[in-house]
Amino acid sequence: MIICTAYGGRMEEKPLKIETKCIQAGYTPQNGEPRVLPIYQNTTWKYGSTEAMGKLFDLEESGYFYTRLANPTNDAVAGKIAALEGGVAGMLTSSGQAACFYSIFNICSAGDHFVCSSTVYGGTFNLYGVTMKKMGIDVTFVDPDASEEELQAAVQPNTKAFFGETIANPALVVLDIEKWAKVAHVNKVPLIIDNTFATPVNCRPFEWGADIVVHSTTKYMDGHAVATGGAIVDSGNFDWEASGKFPGLTTPDASYHGITYTEKFGKAAYITKATAQVMRDLGSIPSPHNAFLLNLGLETLPLRMRQHCANAQAVAEYLKNHPKVSWINYCGLPGDKYYDLGKKYLPDGSCGVISFGVKGGREAAVTFMDSLKMAAIVTHVADARTSVLHPASHTHRQLNDEELKAAGVTPDLIRLSVGIEHAEDIIADLEQALAQVK
Repeated sequence: MIICTAYGGRMEEKPLKIETKCIQAGYTPQNGEPRVLPIYQNTTWKYGSTEAMGKLFDLEESGYFYTRLANPTNDAVAGKIAALEGGVAGMLTSSGQAACFYSIFNICSAGDHFVCSSTVYGGTFNLYGVTMKKMGIDVTFVDPDASEEELQAAVQPNTKAFFGETIANPALVVLDIEKWAKVAHVNKVPLIIDNTFATPVNCRPFEWGADIVVHSTTKYMDGHAVATGGAIVDSGNFDWEASGKFPGLTTPDASYHGITYTEKFGKAAYITKATAQVMRDLGSIPSPHNAFLLNLGLETLPLRMRQHCANAQAVAEYLKNHPKVSWINYCGLPGDKYYDLGKKYLPDGSCGVISFGVKGGREAAVTFMDSLKMAAIVTHVADARTSVLHPASHTHRQLNDEELKAAGVTPDLIRLSVGIEHAEDIIADLEQALAQVK
């Protein structure tokens, strides 16, 4: 099995800029090999002896034998994302939801507990608060703006991790990553950050103390709404042995003939276990073709993020001054609650997603959305096309009123994902739709 490590240029050279890594990282063709990342659309690999394949199953040698565990196309893209985040290794999953699940399940089992920001994406909230509780893994949801003392109060003797989003979906809360990392590390557990909305172009959580990063690559990384996917990246910085809380990583794994991950794989212990054990048993692997499409999206990620952010800033300024808009959340606006945290963690821009309310509440929000001509009502968010969603009716409809409030979702909240069309055309569509609101 291959562990997809990061590539960012030769050690003796100046580190590559992120724009260059988006093109060059992950795949380096040798003499006579394809210049563009090939699609290995196969399930299996042939070996000449029983012993040769046996060494792969024992994790004694690197190589490929079954795509559910590893595939060259997938690994190249995972290596690129690891390089973009500044991690030591990464793995791809078939969806962002799978990445969030694996990131916790890799280090938590029945009887364990973790702390999570209450404003995480509704699907993640339900996964952690309902489904994983059925598996015996408990969670405490905490206000993302909680003080260190309040965060500490949520910790239990069996706490194994902290989890939050760089920019919450759809509440757009900017997490104080340093604060959350500090409390997590005092308790000898890792901080896991979902960096989907910011992407590594605008924020690299490892530089602020996070230990694991996850992504829904379906969003900005893919950028064109053509392939679902997820990713997990390991910083390699968390000391699993010193923590003393993670026997799954620091004691022999009977399913691999007694291998101890921290001893054999060092800084890549976490991601190796996630691949060799969790992916082996649960199998949420992306198709190589989807990984290929994701790689195409990654090549233009910096260009698109600049346009998304510039357009969103223009749209946010327009909406802020519109008489029919009751409120707006966008950390790029002076006076926004998260403006200062945005400047700290997202100095080059946050994302293209804006949340706002239309005067008149839920009914007015529906009228506005149904009047849009260019922007589409879709479940998706964060791709090249401008889209809109009413979370209380759609992505968060499984939550009750109290849970909606805790998640930062109000009945009038509209999530606007600003695309990369011309800003004037986007604003013109919003203007004619707002004109229909009485």
